[in-house]
This record gives sequence, structure tokens and C-alpha cells, in this order.
Amino acid sequence: MNILIGIIIGVVGGLGVGIALSATKLRSTLEKKSLQVLKEAEEKGEIMKKEKILQAKEKFLQMKGEHEKQVQERNNKVMQAENKIKQKEQALNQKVEELQKKSNEFLAAKENLSKQAEKLQVRQQEVEKAYRDSIEKLEQVAGLSTEGAKAQLIESLTEEAKNDAANKIMEIVEEAKLTANQQAKKIVIESIQRTATENAIENTVSVFNLESEEVKGRIIGREGRNIRTLESLTGVEVIIDDSPDAILLSCFDPVRREVARLSLHKLVTDGRIHPARIEEVVAKTKKQIEQEVIETGKRTCIDLGIVNMHHELIRMIGKMKYRSSYGQNLLQHSREVANLCATMASELGLNPKIAKRAGLLHDIGKVPDNEPELPHAIHGMKLAEKFKEKAEISNAIGSHHDEIEMQSLYAPIVQVCDAISGARPGARREVVEAYINRLNKLEEMAMSYPGVVKTYAIQAGRELRVIVSAEKVSDAEANQISMSLSKKIQNEMVFPGMIKVTVIRETRAVNYAK
Repeated sequence: MNILIGIIIGVVGGLGVGIALSATKLRSTLEKKSLQVLKEAEEKGEIMKKEKILQAKEKFLQMKGEHEKQVQERNNKVMQAENKIKQKEQALNQKVEELQKKSNEFLAAKENLSKQAEKLQVRQQEVEKAYRDSIEKLEQVAGLSTEGAKAQLIESLTEEAKNDAANKIMEIVEEAKLTANQQAKKIVIESIQRTATENAIENTVSVFNLESEEVKGRIIGREGRNIRTLESLTGVEVIIDDSPDAILLSCFDPVRREVARLSLHKLVTDGRIHPARIEEVVAKTKKQIEQEVIETGKRTCIDLGIVNMHHELIRMIGKMKYRSSYGQNLLQHSREVANLCATMASELGLNPKIAKRAGLLHDIGKVPDNEPELPHAIHGMKLAEKFKEKAEISNAIGSHHDEIEMQSLYAPIVQVCDAISGARPGARREVVEAYINRLNKLEEMAMSYPGVVKTYAIQAGRELRVIVSAEKVSDAEANQISMSLSKKIQNEMVFPGMIKVTVIRETRAVNYAK
């Protein structure tokens, strides 16, 4: 037993010694490995440290270069700014020096002018004194006062100036006639020749022809009901007299007369004539006439080549067909004026389209829906302005009778062409009383001038001949009378076309041989 215990203790002790030896050996091995690992780590750490230091140095050098570059750029900018400032300072200094120099020159000039002004004032005083002395001496020598001498001098100079002015006016007029008369006649004649003319005279009465007396009775109706209905609906007076196969329609409004005439034509053609049918036909005819007015306006604009016209102006142009002035159809007159204006504008180098448009619209103020109290030229101008026509056209419309001032070259063209159209033989007609009154007024105006012996209004008032006394009126005064009388007629009278004023001064020496 003891032996067994001793064996066990020996085995255990051996095992413990072995384990202790193994542990010691393992520890020494681990220590060597740890030292080796530590050494390798230190070597790697040194290598990494050197690499990081190198990278840091490279980064530092890169940043240093960039910083130096930025600093250099800033320095360059600062130097440029400083240079600019220096240049501006130099320029300012130069300007200041120049201003100072000019200021000194101005002060010197001012001082010089002041000295000269003082000298002039002294000289003026001396001249005035000498003038007064000379005046006193002249008054003493001449025996006249200053005022009396002035009056005599003014009277003589005035008379001389009148004669010189009259002679100069005659020279200018003759020269203008030589240079301009031929060209003006050429333009006017060419314009008239190139424009077709139509004579159309509108009356206040329309004649409606009938097929038989039976139709006349049907138109009259029972107790005249049909006629009364027609008259009340159209505003036209229906005159039935002893004229065979004819009925007269009387009205100052051509549109109403046309409505009545067309309505009668439809009623007679249809055969049904009674108040209800008359009312129906008149209403349809009014719509038809209104449509015809618009179509006439459009067709007129198309024929003349006028575009972009306001529809209200187109309607008014169509209504011109049913208007007349001095017996001249207003639409035909306006078309004629438009063509004349276009031709004359082309000859003068102006825009023919504008001239044609102004010529067509020049009498648009005669056909308003409401009758204003304004002259037709002014009303036409306002209508043109209202419907956005050009300023040249509006001014030409308003000034063609001299109500306003002409502001463009188109205005006198329209005025002249209007006069040409109105003055054409057979274009217009007036009552005999109007002619007689105009002739008498012309002769009375001429007789109001001193030295006038006789006056004759000839060619239906187109020419006025004035005979003056040769003893009382000189040649220069005769020319003055002609010009003054023509202006007076132009300002105080209204007439179509042009009136020629001729002043005749004649001296006859008569002797008899016996």
C-alpha cells in the first residue's frame, strides 16, 4: 500500500515536473514570438511613419505652391488696380490744371470785357451827345422839328415802299407764272384727261311708270288707304295727277325715294296691294337698300384699290350713291376726286394710295346718320379720326374748304381736285336765283374799291372784270386791287371752282385830223 501510494506520488510528481518544464519551454517560445512580432510591428511602424512624413511634406509643398500662386495673383491685381488709380489721378490732375488754366483765361477775358464795356459806355455817351447836338443844329438849319421831319420822311418812304412792293409783287407773280404755270397746267390737264367723267344729276322727284290706269287705282286703294300707308312707312309724298301712266314720288331724301320706288315695283309685280302687304314689302325693301348700300361701298373701295377701310366708313361711302351736292351725284363726285388725287399725287411724287383715300372720303361728312351742326368738312375729319384714319387723310378732309390749317401736301391736292370736279362744265347746277345773287355780290364787292368805274361778272360768275379809272388808279394800284379783291372773294363767298379777277386800266389818246 505504501508502495502504491509512493508510486502514485512519484507519478504525480513526475507529471508535475513535466508539466512545469513544458510550461517553461512554451513560455520561452511565446516570448520569442512576441518579441519577433513586436520587432516586425516596430519596423512596419517606422516604415509607415516615414511614408506619412513624406506624404505630409508633399502635401505641404503642394499647398505652399498654390498659396504662393494665389498670393502672386492677388499681388498682380493689386498692382493693376494701383496702376489704374495712378492713371486716373494723373488724368484728374491734368483736368484740374486745364480747368484752372481756363478759369484764369475766363477771368482775364471777363476783366477785358468789363474794361471794353466801360469804354463803350463812355463812347455811347459821347455819340448820344454828338447826335443830340447834330439834331439841334439840323432843326435850327431846316426850320423843322424832329417829329415833323419824321412824318415827312415816313410819308415819302411809305409811298415809295408801296410802289416798290407793288412792282416787286408783279415781278414775283410774273416769274412764278413763267416757271410754274406751264407745269401746273400740265399736271391738271393730264389728271383731268386720265380720269373718266360721268354726269349724273339727282332730282328731288322720282317717276314711277305704270302699265295702265287700272294699276293706278289699285295703288290708291279704297279711300286712299294704300297711298297713306306707303307715305307713312316711307316718308315719301306720292303725287298722283293727270299724268297718264305715271306716279311721282317726292322727297328730299333719295334713300327714301328709292325705297318707295322699289316697294311700288314689287307690289305692282306681285299684284297684292293692301296695307299689310305694303308694310311687309317696305320692311324687306329697306333691308335690301341697306345691303345694297354696303355692297356699293365695298364695290367702290375694290374698284379704287382701297383696303382696310372701317365698315362704318364703307356704309357711308355706299350712302353717297343716294346723295347729291349742287345736282352732282356725291359718289360719282368722290370717285372722280379720288382718281384725280391719285393721278396728281403720282405726278408730284407723293403716295397715290393716301391721296386716293383722302379724295374718296373728303365729303364723308355729308352723309352722317345724324345731322350735326358742324360744317361737313369738320364733321368728316372727326369721323376719319374716329375710325382710325391717318392724320394726313383727316387733315385733308377737314381743310379742303379752309376750315382748318393744311398740314400736309395731300390737303391742297384734295382741295384742288375737288374744285376741278365741281368746276367741270355740266357737273353742278344751281337755281337761277343763286347765280343772280352771286353775280350781284361779286359786282358790289368790286365797286366798293376806290377808282372802280364799271364791273362785269361774266361766264356765270366764273370771271369778274373790273374797269378802273386811269387817272385815279396807277398800274401798281391796279395789281393791288386785283389781289385784294380775289382774297376778299375767297374769304367772304362760297362758290364751286375758281373765280378769275381781271382789273383793266386803259389810257386812250384820241385826236381828230380835220
